[in-house]
Amino acid sequence: MTSRSHASQWRALAFAIALGIAISSFAQSPGTSEPVLPLYRKLQAVGINPQKIFKIREASVNREDVHLWFNDGVIGFLQAVDGHVTGAYFEGDGEVLIRPPDRQERASLGLFTGEGVLEGKFSSAYLRFTDDAVADLEPYLRPLSDTKEFFDHNDPTARNLAMVDAIRLTISLTSGSPTVSAGEPAPLPDRLLHARVAGDRLGVFDVYFDTRSPEQIVVGNASNAGERTYYDLWMSFPMRSLRKESASSRFHGPTGPAWTRDAVAMTKYTVNSVVTPPTEIAAEATLDMEVKQGGTRVVLFELSRYLKVKKVEFEGVPLEFIQNEAVEGSELSRRGNDLVAVAFPAPLQLGSRLKLRFSYAGSALSDAGGGLLYVGARGTWYPNRGIAMADYDLTFRFPQSWTLVATGKRVSLDPEGETFVGHWVSERPIPIAGFNLGQYTSAVARAGNITVFDYAARGVEREMGVARQKATESKGSSNLETAPEAPARKSGSAPDPLQQLAPLADKAAETLTSLSQMLGPYPFTTLSLTQRPGMESQGWPSLIFLSSYVYLTSAERVALKLSPGDNVVFGEIMMPHELSHQWFGDKVSWASYHEQWLLEALANYCALMLLERTNPADVQVLLESYRASLAAKSKEGRRNVEAGPVTLGARLSSSKFPAGYEIITYGRGTWLIHMLRTMLRDASRTAANPNGDDTQFLSILRNLIDRNPGKELTNATFEKAFEEVLPRSLWFEGHQSLDWFFDGWVNGTAFPQLQLTAGKISGATTNRVATGTIRQNSAPADLVTSVPVYGVAGEKRVYLGRVFAEGAETKFTLHAPAAVTRLVIDPYSTVLTAP
Repeated sequence: MTSRSHASQWRALAFAIALGIAISSFAQSPGTSEPVLPLYRKLQAVGINPQKIFKIREASVNREDVHLWFNDGVIGFLQAVDGHVTGAYFEGDGEVLIRPPDRQERASLGLFTGEGVLEGKFSSAYLRFTDDAVADLEPYLRPLSDTKEFFDHNDPTARNLAMVDAIRLTISLTSGSPTVSAGEPAPLPDRLLHARVAGDRLGVFDVYFDTRSPEQIVVGNASNAGERTYYDLWMSFPMRSLRKESASSRFHGPTGPAWTRDAVAMTKYTVNSVVTPPTEIAAEATLDMEVKQGGTRVVLFELSRYLKVKKVEFEGVPLEFIQNEAVEGSELSRRGNDLVAVAFPAPLQLGSRLKLRFSYAGSALSDAGGGLLYVGARGTWYPNRGIAMADYDLTFRFPQSWTLVATGKRVSLDPEGETFVGHWVSERPIPIAGFNLGQYTSAVARAGNITVFDYAARGVEREMGVARQKATESKGSSNLETAPEAPARKSGSAPDPLQQLAPLADKAAETLTSLSQMLGPYPFTTLSLTQRPGMESQGWPSLIFLSSYVYLTSAERVALKLSPGDNVVFGEIMMPHELSHQWFGDKVSWASYHEQWLLEALANYCALMLLERTNPADVQVLLESYRASLAAKSKEGRRNVEAGPVTLGARLSSSKFPAGYEIITYGRGTWLIHMLRTMLRDASRTAANPNGDDTQFLSILRNLIDRNPGKELTNATFEKAFEEVLPRSLWFEGHQSLDWFFDGWVNGTAFPQLQLTAGKISGATTNRVATGTIRQNSAPADLVTSVPVYGVAGEKRVYLGRVFAEGAETKFTLHAPAAVTRLVIDPYSTVLTAP
C-alpha cells in the first residue's frame, strides 16, 4: 500500500502577487508546533473570498490520470487559512476526462455510468487541494467587475462542503518532510486534489487525486438504494507513474486509516474497561507504537462514533484530538465517522517508540433481548489502526450477573464487590480484539490439549419474533447496527439454545481437530463460542461470535422459513467457517480490500470440505444455491454476477447491488476455490488412483499458512503458491502459469454456459479417440476454462481428461477406453457456469 510520486513546483510567485492571491507551497511547508484545533476549525468552515473571484477561460488542471478543463466561467478562491489557499469554487463550462487503466476498472465504471471512459461536462466544481492548483490556474484568470452575485449564490455551498476535506488538509498543513528508514522506498510528496463536480448527465460525483491514499485515483458518488445511502466507487486505482514502476496494479501493505496508515505501527494494546449493561462502556486504552514514517504530526485512529473521547495523553501531557466536532444527536448516526485524529506537539521522529493513552466512554452496546447484548462496535470499541498484528492485554469490570468472554487467554477472573474483574492476554500477536457479553450458560469440550468453551443464553433475540417477557429497550439501540429480522413465530414456540449448547461444543471440538489435521496446529490454547443476535457470525482470534440461528435445531430453522441453502449454512457451514478463520484471517491476514475474498472463500471452502466427508449432497445444495444467487437479478434487471469480480471486495456492495459483497465474495469466491481444487484432483489421477486425491491442494493451503504466519496474503502470493506445484497437465500453452485463471475468473466476472457439440467416438477398439467441440456461450472472447471431459460407459462415467476451452469454440481429441459410447462435459459440476 505504499505510494510514490514526483513533486511539482509552484509557478512564478509574481503571478500570484499581481493577482493578490496569497498562496503557499504545501509540499515545502514544514511541520508546525502551533495548536491544531484552531486550524482544523478554520479549514472546515472556510468560504469563498469575495475579493478573489475571477473570470477563467481555457484553463486546465492535470494530475497523472486526472484531467480537468475549465473552458469558460467564473472561479472564486477560498479564503486563505494560515496563509494557504486550499480550494476554489467554479461555475461555468467544464470537462473531466479519466481513462481507467484496465478492464476491471472499465467494467466498474460502466456499471455506474454505462461508459468505459469517464468523459463529460460539468457546470460547477468545488475544489480542495494541497498542491500547485492555484499556480496551474492563475495564468488564465481575468478580473470580474461584479462578483456579488457569484459570491451570494455559491458561498453557502462552499462552506457546507468545507468539512469534507478538513482533516485531510489539517494533516498536510501540520506535517513536516516525511522520513523513512534506510532501504525503504521514499514516501510520496503530499499532494491532494479533490474535485466535487456536478453536470447534467453524470450528476454530482467526486474525483480524487491523493498521494496519501493507497490508490491515488478515486472516483465515486453517494447514491440511494431504498432507505440506505451507499458511496459507489466508480473507479479506484494507482496513478500512472506507479503503474509503470510495478507490474501489479494493486496495493499491498498495512491496513488502517488511509491518510496516515504508514505513519506508525502498533505493537501492543492495553485496555481497561468497565462494562455496564445494557449499553455502556467506559475505558482507558494505552497504545504502544513505533514511528515508521517521520514527519507526521496528526495521526488517525479508528473508534466508534458512539464512544466519546474524554482525553488523549502522551507522556502525561494532554493532546489535541478531533472527533466528530459539531456532530451531535441523531446527526451522529447520519454524518458521524469512526475516526479520531490525534495531534502530537511536534512532527513524529522516525524510529521513536511512543505510548498513547485514551480515555473514552459511551453507548457501544445494545440489548437484543433474551439475555443477549450486542456489541455494536465490535471492531472499534477501542482506538486502533485497523487490521494489523499486535499484542493485547485486556481487563474488564462487569456485573456478576453477566458473563463476559474476550479474545486471548483468560488469566484471571476475580470478584470485586458486585462485579467481576476479568483479565485476558493474547498468546501471540493477533490482528484484532473483541468481547461478547450475555447472561450465558456454558459447556466445555476438549480437542486434544485445546479447551473449547461454548456460551449461550436461555433465549434468543427479540428480532426472531419469539414470545418472551418484554425487555427494556436500550436508549442507544437506535444508533447501533441491529440484527436482521426473521419471520415471526407463534407464541409458545420459543426455542431454547441451551439444548444445543453441549452438542455444539462437542461438534466444535471435533471440527477443531479436523481443521488442525488439515491446516496445521490450532494457533491458540483455548476457543470460545458465544451466541450473538442476528444472522451474522465472525471468527476472531480464539473467540467466535456465533449467530443465534446456529443454536437452533434444523426443525426450528425450517419453522422460521429459512431456505434449504440457508439451513445448511447455519447448521453445517457457519461454525466450521468461523473456526477456519482461526487460520485464514487470524494467523494470516489479508493485504488489502482486493484480498478479502481470499480469506472468506478459503474459510468457507474448508467448511465445505469437512461437510463433504459426511454429507456430500449438502455441499452440492450449497454450491447450487451460490450459483442461483449469482444468476438472480437485481431490481434493475442485472444478474448479481455483474456486481464485479471478487477482487473488488467491499466495493461490490453498492446502490446497484446492495448484497453484492456477500453474493460475490462467498458465492463466487467459494466456486473459484472449488475449481482450483478439482483441477488439481483431476491432475492427480493415475491408474493406481483413478479418482485422484486432495494431497496437493491441502499441501498448498498448509504452505500458505506455514510460510506466512502473522503476515498478509496477497492475490499474487496465492497464485504463486499454486503455480509452484502446478502439474504439467494444467499448463496452458506450455506455461507453468495460472494467469489465464486469474485474468478470466478471479479478476473477471465470467459466468459462461458450456456446450458440447459434434462429440463422437471413433477408431478401432484398441485405439479409440473421442473428438468434439466445446462452446463457451455468453463468455468473454478471451476466456480460458479448464473443462473436464468424461465418457459414458453403460451406467458409469469415465474421466478422459481436461480440455482448455479458449474463446468461443475449442476442438479437442482425447483417448477413450473401448467401453465408452458417448461424451459429456463436467457432469459433476466442477466449473462455475450459468444455469
